[in-house]
Amino acid sequence: MKKHYVTIGMIAILLAGCQKESDSKPPKEAKIEKKVVLDIRNPKVEIASEFEELAKVYEKENPEIDIRIRTVGGAADDYSDLKAELASGKGPDIFTNTGYGNAETWRPYLEDLSKEQWVQEAYPGTLDAIKMDGNVYGMPMNLEGYGFIYNKQLFQRAGVEQVPKTLPELKNAAVKLERKGITPFATGYYEDWKLGVHLLNVAFARQKDPDAFIKKLNAGEVQIPDNPLFQDVIDLLDVTLKYGNADPLTTDYNMEVDLFAKGKTAMILQGNWIQPMIDERAPDLDVAFMPIPINDEPTDQLVVSVPNYWVVNKQADSSDKKEAKRFLNWMVNSEKGQTFITERFKFIPVFKNIKTEKLGPLAKETIAAYEKGDTLDANWNGFPAGVKEEFGSAMQMYVGKQLTRNQLLREFQLSWDRARKAQK
Repeated sequence: MKKHYVTIGMIAILLAGCQKESDSKPPKEAKIEKKVVLDIRNPKVEIASEFEELAKVYEKENPEIDIRIRTVGGAADDYSDLKAELASGKGPDIFTNTGYGNAETWRPYLEDLSKEQWVQEAYPGTLDAIKMDGNVYGMPMNLEGYGFIYNKQLFQRAGVEQVPKTLPELKNAAVKLERKGITPFATGYYEDWKLGVHLLNVAFARQKDPDAFIKKLNAGEVQIPDNPLFQDVIDLLDVTLKYGNADPLTTDYNMEVDLFAKGKTAMILQGNWIQPMIDERAPDLDVAFMPIPINDEPTDQLVVSVPNYWVVNKQADSSDKKEAKRFLNWMVNSEKGQTFITERFKFIPVFKNIKTEKLGPLAKETIAAYEKGDTLDANWNGFPAGVKEEFGSAMQMYVGKQLTRNQLLREFQLSWDRARKAQK
């Protein structure tokens, strides 16, 4: 039934938790006649068990509340079930939204959260994607960065002394690793989002003006097949396939991370969100970020963005909405909630009043990149609805040799044209 996206990003609601202790617990002598059930959709499979533990802590402190969590993610997180549930009036009390175009699409189901105190604590720019007509409809989940994550020890063993900043340098590193019997890349291409969202985004992000490029695409003034950066991304994809693990189309998210964490591959295209998974499998693994080079032009930029926003179902009962806001508030405002968020979830807070000390090396690099201001954007929030999934499917067909390079580029354009026409 109702699901939730409550994970790390809850940090944001920290300030909203200004309620008194007596407001969060019923008097000891009070008899609880009927519990309020909060249904939450959690898209972060990386912290599924940790989030369940957090919910139990909250229920213990608030015996009048029952929390039901449904964790989705990877290939399962396509939102089709969520659309059906919301349309039938049985959607979750808390779920997530990526902002921009998706916020407009889902606006009838989004509760206005403009009056929450955490709004004033959000870092500059982190609310832009979820603002409509001056109102704020979601709380930033967290800050995330992604690129290639590499195993320092394996690089050292293979004699890779410098972090590759160009595609030729990346190829050379892959050759050195292979000569030492090390598989260079973990390629979990069973996940279409890894291809159609994270990888293809680099072609958009490396444009001189990504927003202007997307506007021109929507106006029919430019064509994807004519843009060399999309060719470059396919060049990178080819490199990962040549020097990656076998059977990429049947290698899913967990399998991919497992290959990397166990030292069977040297690099993985992922983000700081896999830190808890790495810590669980190989707590002593020495890892770091490197950029995503796609051509001869050197780069040292990571992609850094707010991946999702926690939203409250506008159609929920008033009591459910009230408790949903209070729960989010508790997550980021209580000591226990913050400990889960920063130490167990390893989320990077996007609020000034939450400390970030024990998040792991990948988070530290993400924060440093964000503070430096030299990052690439996550542009998929500005894509027409449905195009990301089609991008991913087409790239999987290319990986499976069902499409040629030129056919793939043409499919990108056809998908975009269909999606933008459907929006009119």
